[in-house]
Amino acid sequence: MDENQKKALFSVAYVKALAAQVGFTTSIPDVDHDSVDIILKARGFQSKIRNPQLEVQLKCTADAGKDEKFLKFQLSLKNYNDLRGDNLLCPRYVFVLVVPEACNDWVAHDVDHAKIKHFCYWMSLSELPEVGNSTSVTISIPKIQILTAESMRSLMSSAGSGGVC
Repeated sequence: MDENQKKALFSVAYVKALAAQVGFTTSIPDVDHDSVDIILKARGFQSKIRNPQLEVQLKCTADAGKDEKFLKFQLSLKNYNDLRGDNLLCPRYVFVLVVPEACNDWVAHDVDHAKIKHFCYWMSLSELPEVGNSTSVTISIPKIQILTAESMRSLMSSAGSGGVC
C-alpha cells in the first residue's frame, strides 16, 4: 500500500475514533463524487434539526508548514468548490490530519496507552469566494481549530441549529 492510501485510511480511523468517543455514527459514501469522504450523524440533539449531520472531506499530510498560526493546505479546485457555498443540505467541512513523515511514528504504543501523532484541523469553506484558479486553491486553516471530541460536538451542535462553525 502506498503512503497516500495509508494516510487516507489513517484519517478515516482518526475521525471514526473521535466520533465513537462522542457517540456519533459514521458512514462512508459508496462513491466520493461530491468531495465527501465520511458523514457524521448525531441523535438526541435538542435543536432546530432533530438528527443533524456533517459531511466531511478528509485529508492527511506530513507537512505542517512553518506558519505558527495557520496550516496552509493545497486543496484541489473540485474539492474547494464542492465544499463551499451555503446551498447544501448539511454543513461540509475539510478535516486535515497532520502526521509525522514516517508512518511508523503515527502511533506510539506504550504499556497502558497508545498516542496518535499529531493533530487534525477543521475548517468550513462555506463562506469562501469563487476563485479563478484552474487546478487548486491553498486554504489557510487556523491552527486553533483542532479537531477534538469537544470541537466535533460543537460542529454538530451548530449543524443542529442550522448553522456552520
